Amino acid sequence: MENITNPNLLKWEFTKIKGFLSKELIELQNGGLKLVKVEPGSAYPFHNHPDKTEFIYVLDGIPEITIGDNHYIGKNGDFFILPKSIKHSINNSSNNDCILLIGSIKS
Repeated sequence: MENITNPNLLKWEFTKIKGFLSKELIELQNGGLKLVKVEPGSAYPFHNHPDKTEFIYVLDGIPEITIGDNHYIGKNGDFFILPKSIKHSINNSSNNDCILLIGSIKS
């Protein structure tokens, strides 16, 4: 494993959800960290993770993040915790990309 990664040198990779691209920064057995680009009009449907907690740090854009029954409009610098087994979703209804730092920790 490298001790330094320059995300600018990594290519955006398509994910299984249309409009979501990622750059994997670290992937370990107990979690990981990636940059995620959410294109305008894209939505990641409600889902949950029974074995891991996720977190989202908003780097750029205005993502809509729903965690359980709570709906948030994110802005640069916001930090969200998505507890394990709680349904959540991410939506970008703006006209600009959202750039998110998304990590996970397995329990």
